[in-house]
Amino acid sequence: MSLFRCPVCGAPLERGERAYTCPNRHSYDLAREGYAYLLPPNQKHSSAPGDDRQMAQARREFLSKGYYEPLLKTLCCQILSLCGESPVILDAGCGEGYYTAGIFQALGAAGRTPRMAGTDISKFILRAAARRERGVGFAVASSYHLPLADGAVDLLLDCFSPLALEEFHRVLRPGGAFLYVVPGADHLWELKRVLYDHPYPNEEKETPYEGFAYERIVPVDGTATLPDQTDIQNLFRMTPYCWKTPRSGVERLAALESLTVTVSFRVHVFRRL
Repeated sequence: MSLFRCPVCGAPLERGERAYTCPNRHSYDLAREGYAYLLPPNQKHSSAPGDDRQMAQARREFLSKGYYEPLLKTLCCQILSLCGESPVILDAGCGEGYYTAGIFQALGAAGRTPRMAGTDISKFILRAAARRERGVGFAVASSYHLPLADGAVDLLLDCFSPLALEEFHRVLRPGGAFLYVVPGADHLWELKRVLYDHPYPNEEKETPYEGFAYERIVPVDGTATLPDQTDIQNLFRMTPYCWKTPRSGVERLAALESLTVTVSFRVHVFRRL
């Protein structure tokens, strides 16, 4: 039996060779890459929600070069300290699966036997995730309507994705861990200085959430040097700045030969009450 539940009736889904099926005969085909589409039409706000094909490709190429590896290593260390021998883990808004696969592999290397799922609303980006790690179950789904049972998850990761607190609280077991990754104040500051005439730092704050208890905030800080326009443009295309940058900023960015940027993350660790 998989971790996923039927988005129509809520019954458990069993994974077959070509599809997920539930006892009520609802069926969801597996894509060639191995993911399932569990996003009902009434939960879609467009014909192809989430990151488009260009953003998916940019994120895959950029992350594969290891620029955000310090964050991955930090997440692996934190999760190893928080999990037992056979944890159930959900990466909500998993993107192209860089962190999902890295965590799954780190747990396996440490002798753990995780059951892990990743969800994202973009089918384009899920294709890359499913190709990256066959041991994880992936599904196109909304974080606000997760196709998992109540209390099914020991640890939930949200890395730069929508904060669906009610759903996260529902699928986490009591005492389960919730890791929420957000940018630090100076994350990509040098990129923002190129793009905008008056950039401002990201807001950093400790926000309590109902139903969760704070454990700690783990900082991850460093720099990354992008040696050419390919990596510079991939970084730009995988950020929200791609959609709201004036032409003058885009032109300044295109004129650069290289760029060194600050990479800064904050991992907020909670326990579900």
